[in-house]
Amino acid sequence: MAKQKSLLKVEGTLDGMTFYKTGDGYLVRTKGGVSKSRIDNDPAFARTRENGREFGHTAQSGKVLRNAIRPMLLQAKDKRVSSRMVKIMSQIKNQDQTNMRGYRNVATGIATPEGKLALQGFDFNNQAVLGSILYAPYELDSVTGTLQINGLVPNRDIVPPNGSTHVSMSLGVASINFETGESQLRQSTETVFAVGDTVSSDVTLVPSSLPAELGVTVYLLLLSFSQQVNGVHYALNNGSYNVLNLIAVG
Repeated sequence: MAKQKSLLKVEGTLDGMTFYKTGDGYLVRTKGGVSKSRIDNDPAFARTRENGREFGHTAQSGKVLRNAIRPMLLQAKDKRVSSRMVKIMSQIKNQDQTNMRGYRNVATGIATPEGKLALQGFDFNNQAVLGSILYAPYELDSVTGTLQINGLVPNRDIVPPNGSTHVSMSLGVASINFETGESQLRQSTETVFAVGDTVSSDVTLVPSSLPAELGVTVYLLLLSFSQQVNGVHYALNNGSYNVLNLIAVG
């Protein structure tokens, strides 16, 4: 795969070469390879068909999760979150010890302890990782969906981006059925702090209600940073400094 260095950035196909834009810049590749018909029917490509079927499934499973938490995801994500999610979903799919190759799936894999562990701790914005932003310990009650942080001192326990004056914290609880694509998301109200505050506070985040039990339950913590000007809060750089972490899987 070659990279375009010309001042003229081309997109499309020309003389058997395909020019396209990615997050890494403008790239070019030549057309070729085995025909689709042969891949679909030749016994020699059985493994290729199996891998392709499972890849398509993991990509769809990642989309199911992203759609389930879309209101929160819109506030904190990076440009590669989709591809990073496919990688995690593939790891979860590999925990399916029931189905044959080509038919292993996320719904079965996520039911295992190893599958849940693979998803737990995922940061949807790899430019703002929870472990490097929040240094206060928290406790999650999976029965009530309540998250508790005792003795939070924002000036000590939160590392804000330059220019921010406030941070809001909220909790999300989503129930997701990776087999049917059904999901429900419930969120808590936001708790807002001045990032320079030196007063200790106990934080309790409670979702408005618990979602219906559709499948696996995931718990998410969102930290959103803003700058206050004349009493109005403005998001910093369209939320690129915000944190969204999948703190637990039930």
